[in-house]
Parts: sequence; C-alpha cells; structure tokens
Amino acid sequence: MRKKQGGNMVRVRFAPSPTGLPHVGNIRTALFCWLFARHHNGSFILRVEDTDRERYRPEALDAIMSGLRWLGLDWDEGPQVGGDYAPYFQSQRLEIYHKYARKLVESGSAYYCNCSPERLDKIRNQRLQNGLPPMYDRNCRDKKIESDPTDTDTVIRFKMPLFGKTCFTDELRGEICFENSTFDDIVLIKSDGYPTYHFAVVVDDYLMKISHIMRAEEWIPSAGKHILIYDALGWEAPKFVHLPMILGPDRSKLSKRHGATAITEFEQQGILPEAMFNFLSLLGWSPKDDTEIMNKEELISRFDIDGINTAASVFDFDKLRWMNGEYIRRMTPKQLTARLKPYYEKWGWCTADNPCDDEYLDKVSQAMQERLKVFTDMKELGYYFFTEPTEYDPKGVKKNFKPEVADWLNELANRFDSLSEWDKPNLEQQTRDFANEMDVGAGKVIHPIRLAVSGLRMGPGLFELLEIVGKEKVIARLKRAANWIRENIN
Repeated sequence: MRKKQGGNMVRVRFAPSPTGLPHVGNIRTALFCWLFARHHNGSFILRVEDTDRERYRPEALDAIMSGLRWLGLDWDEGPQVGGDYAPYFQSQRLEIYHKYARKLVESGSAYYCNCSPERLDKIRNQRLQNGLPPMYDRNCRDKKIESDPTDTDTVIRFKMPLFGKTCFTDELRGEICFENSTFDDIVLIKSDGYPTYHFAVVVDDYLMKISHIMRAEEWIPSAGKHILIYDALGWEAPKFVHLPMILGPDRSKLSKRHGATAITEFEQQGILPEAMFNFLSLLGWSPKDDTEIMNKEELISRFDIDGINTAASVFDFDKLRWMNGEYIRRMTPKQLTARLKPYYEKWGWCTADNPCDDEYLDKVSQAMQERLKVFTDMKELGYYFFTEPTEYDPKGVKKNFKPEVADWLNELANRFDSLSEWDKPNLEQQTRDFANEMDVGAGKVIHPIRLAVSGLRMGPGLFELLEIVGKEKVIARLKRAANWIRENIN
C-alpha cells in the first residue's frame, strides 16, 4: 500500500537550481505556486536544488531570493526562515537520499553500476550512430555489484520496468501515459555521492509533504520516471500541474535574443514589482473575464488551477510596458518621486553636492506621469528638467528652427524676463500675444520654444514645462538656441 503524505493542506514548492540569473519563466512558476498557496491558505516552500556542484553559483541564489522578494513572494519555509522539514538545501540532505537509494537497492528496484565513463560514452555514440536514443545498455542491471567507496565510477541506477505503461493525471491536461520501454535506467546517486534531479525531487517532495507539483511543461516527460520511483518506494505521488511554456513575440521559446529575460533586468529597466506581478500572473492564467489590472489581493482571491491554460503564452514586452505605465499613472506625484529618486541619483541628477528639492521633483513627476511607461524613460523624455539640452531633435530642427526664429526666441526671452509672476497663465499669454503680433499661429511659436528648452519635439504641456524648469534656465536656453540657429541655419 502506498503511504500518503497526510493532511489536505496545500503545500507547494519553488525549487530553483542556482546556476544563473532567475529567468522570468521560472519566476512565473514561483508566482503561480505562491498565488495557489495563498488562495488556499497553504504553504509556499523555497527549496534549493544545488546538487550540480560544478554549475552552482552562490550569487545566483542571492539573485533568485532578491527577485522573489522584489515581487513580494515571501516563502513560509526555506533558506533564512527555516521550517519543520529543514534543511532546504539539497546539498545538505545527502544522507537522506543515500538512505532511500539503499532501500531501493535492497528491494531490488535499483542497482549499483560501475561502468566507466569511457564505456558509457562508447555505448552512447554507438546508439546515436544507429539512430537510437542514447540509453544505457543495462550491462550492470543483473550483476551482483556491491558498493565500493574506493570506486569513483560506481553509481546507483533505477531499475525501470521493461514492459507496460506508466500513467499519471495532470490537473490541467488529464491522463498522460508513457511506454516503459522508452525509459532509461536513470542514475539515482552519482559517483560523487550527490543525487540526480530525478531522485532528489521525489524524495524531497514526499518528505516535505508537497501536495501539488507546479512546474514547467518541459518536465512532463520526466513525470513518468518520477511516478515509478514513487511506486518503488511505496509512496503516493503529489498532484501534478505542468504549466504552459512562455514564448517570445516570434513564438519561439523565450530567450535572451528577445530582450530581457532575467527578473533582475526588468527591475533595472524601471519596471514596477506590482506591475510585473500583475503581468506574470496573466501569462498562462486568465480570470475568465477581460480584467487585466489587478492588485495582489485580487489575484490571490481569484487565482486557481481552473484558470490556467495549456496553450503557450507569448511574453509581450510592449504590453508589459503599457501595464507598467498604468501602474505609474495610479500613483500620487509623491509616490512617483520616491520611485524615481534612486534613478536621479544613479544618473547624477541629484547628488550630495547638488541635492534636489522634493517639491520640484513632485512637480516634475506630475508633469511626466502620463508620458512614462517605465522609470528609465525619464532619462530620455525628461532629462531637461535636470540638465541643459546638448543637442536638438533633428526632425524638430528641420521643421521649427527657421532663420527668423532666432529673433523670435531672443524677443521671447526678453518678454519672459519682464514677467513679475512666473506661472503658466502669464507664460501662455505672453506666447500667444507674441504669435498674434507675428501674425502666425500659436503653434509656430510654441514648437520652437519647446525645442529650445527641452531639445525634444514632444513632452508635457509647454507652459507647465516652462514654469517647472524656471525663469533663469528658460531664458538662458532660449538665448542659447537663438545663437545656435544663427550659427547653423541658413
């Protein structure tokens, strides 16, 4: 009889291998696990699969945990928080794996194999040359080989059934079956004493009482092998939920060639964690209506397995930027300033020697809020609030910087200088009065002013922009642009 894990509590785990920066596909898996656990008042466990010692990178683990925290995915058990099923690093659980591997050997479900790497390579190459999958030839399967601690080639292999089928039920996809003859006698314990993924994941998921295994669909072919290991140990397997793949805009598997793929890169680009959380939640899951903007509490309330799709999801970078812009527009100016200030400091706009006034920054935030999709847009779209333009938009120059405009800008600089109140109404009145005197439409004057002060063709309302930039800087920039036109425009 299979042993049950006990209890009906939802327990899910995110079990990354810290070999590189956290990919958004893996983080999406973590997010779905977290939402499912929180929806059912269950537990979200972080377990570190660090048995590949050659590829293990401590800095990668730091990046993974930092990425989870950035998104607000707190774990109930795992590194730094502990738990009843510690340790949560597989490299610290070797004796546990050895215990159950020996049990499988004793029951006849596994065996020691001392084939040399050279022999295994030879078998592999021969099978590939014959158009066969590179499977082990089971040379040691029926031999009486004992464990020899001095033999660096000895491994423990699982004795796969040679006939029949192995089936399991995926909560999204229904029953999935495999022919046992297609399974290799996989290694359970490697020659270095570390377990393979296939063995460690089964042992840990059972002992940690995981109720649902939520992972990428690429692991479906491995599920049959895992079921057989569960059966051999007399354990009941958890429920399986294989999540849909994430594709790039060209519908190939999402990779670096499509753009940013590590969660840390999106943070650096100025994506809000709450926007990223919302966006990732909709990559493969639907609330069954057209709602797209949802906060964390609403997502927890609405999330369940029934809403997960089986079809692959496309990572739409433009939609992420749009969604991030929606979150930016829901902020107060002060909230936006608080988020932007670290970027200003990074770009050298606000420094200890040249501190920025918070009231000024709030005005900038209010002016730019409708135009930003990500925080880093500010460097291109709003730099002129902090530094003088060093060049002018070429298309703007061609359209708006005519020879006569030099005199216009000088005259406007003088008129603005005479204003006793530097505010939008007065600035607009002076500009429109001047346009009337020149017998031209207001746009013929407004556009050159914008280009002179900001270097750009578009931006927030001109008179709001002028009021914020300030009298002294506006006048200086108008005169500088007038001189530039005289020197460069014939």
